[in-house]
Amino acid sequence: MKKSILNLKSKTVGDISLDENVFGIKKLPDLIHQYIRYQNAKSRQGSHKTKTRSEVSGRSKKPFSQKGTGNARQGSNKPPNFRGGAVAMGPVNRDHSFNLNKKEKKLALKSALSIKIKEDKVYIIDSFEIQSFKTKSLFNDLKQFEYKSALFIYSENGLDNNFKLASSNIPKISTLNQKGINVKDIITYDKIFIDQKSVSEITKRLQ
Repeated sequence: MKKSILNLKSKTVGDISLDENVFGIKKLPDLIHQYIRYQNAKSRQGSHKTKTRSEVSGRSKKPFSQKGTGNARQGSNKPPNFRGGAVAMGPVNRDHSFNLNKKEKKLALKSALSIKIKEDKVYIIDSFEIQSFKTKSLFNDLKQFEYKSALFIYSENGLDNNFKLASSNIPKISTLNQKGINVKDIITYDKIFIDQKSVSEITKRLQ
């Protein structure tokens, strides 16, 4: 599969051959959904908690006599039916994450990338190096790509400091190291910009 290599001014500077087994597989919506569930579950804190009977303040002494008061017998003022008592069957600290095997993760990533390629929303960029750290200059260049939101995927040491500074003030733009690519970001962002070096690194990892 051939794809043009562009510069940040949207001009073609060459072409690249993409691996069909990585960037050209079929759509797998169920697997993509499972991967996003996996990501969301993993990011949950799980720190919600209520106090049990052993943790609330109070005494274990009987609050009143067993007989003669007309009330139901009680052994403590800590049960849920008392004001200030424990919460019955309340949430406790837990880990919400679940496992997703490596093959499923790879397939989901390949499917997400393939979907974006088919929609023509992936741009291979020769380099993210720019001459100036001025936001206005970069913003004007990127307008030609007509994006609603954009994710820039860069290789190791491939993110120019000027680009980092200039892009930080542009809304709905994020940068991500190719080692951290994930389905949620690929699906969420409208356009994906990948630097040329990252393509070979991503292909090697997902083959």
